[in-house]
Parts: sequence; structure tokens; C-alpha cells
Amino acid sequence: MREFMSMEHLRPTIGTIRPTAGHKLVTNRRRPILLFEEDTSPGVHDTLMAACDNYRYGLLGCTHYHDNCTDNLFAGMARLGLTPPECPSPLNLWMNIPVHPDGATEWGVPASKPGDYVVLRAVMDCVVAMSACPQDILPINGQNLNPTVAHYMVLDAA
Repeated sequence: MREFMSMEHLRPTIGTIRPTAGHKLVTNRRRPILLFEEDTSPGVHDTLMAACDNYRYGLLGCTHYHDNCTDNLFAGMARLGLTPPECPSPLNLWMNIPVHPDGATEWGVPASKPGDYVVLRAVMDCVVAMSACPQDILPINGQNLNPTVAHYMVLDAA
């Protein structure tokens, strides 16, 4: 539970803020954990933004509980009888976070389209958690601000 995929370690390892097919995704011990094998989308994925949590939604003006990826991770892990010591910074597949020349970031609409997919291959035993982003305040799920349904499949080793 103390070794996990790490965006802070990934970025200097691959030399970019956007992983693409062929990159090895690494842990906080700089060991490959997943291989990014295939991507049918335009390849716009985020490694900068932390998983949203209830505190983040409070900063966005929510006065009541809001579903969020941090709680989704902890709930999913609890169903497996696991308690992570922290919420690792996620690989935000299909999240469009443009970075401007002055270093400013923005919350962009997705560049991906329905049906786009990625294939990730585990290269060590690991638990993979996926949360369909419940963001409905910023345009990260599109201009209509509706969370997007996401699906995953676990494939047999080839």
C-alpha cells in the first residue's frame, strides 16, 4: 500500500506531462507498474491535477457533500479490505488541462470523444482504481457540465 503509481515520479521519467502509448508508468519507487500500450484518443491526459475531494468542492462553492474521486478511491479500496495511507495523485485519463506559456493552467473541455479508449498493461501486481469524474461545476466533462460515463474491462494476459 505504500508503493503506488506516482505522477511526480512519472513526469521526469518520461520527460513530459502527457503520457502516450509506449510509456512505462512508474511508482513512487520509480519502478514500472503499468505499460501504456494503446490510445485511440487525441492523447490529452493530465498528470498535474490532484484528485478532487470534498474540500475542493467547498472551494468551488459547494455547501453540501459532493461526490468526488478521492472518496471513490477510498470506498473502492475499502470494499477490497484495503486502506491506502493517502490518495495518490491520479493519472487523469482524457482530462484536458491546457498549460499556457506563462505556466497558467485551465480546465479545458475534453479532446476525447465517446468510444476512445486506452489499454494499460500491468507489469507488477497492483490494484487499479477507476473513477468516472463526478465534476459538474467546471467544464472538465464538457460544456454541458454533465459527468461522463466511463467503462473498463480487465483483459486476460496475452
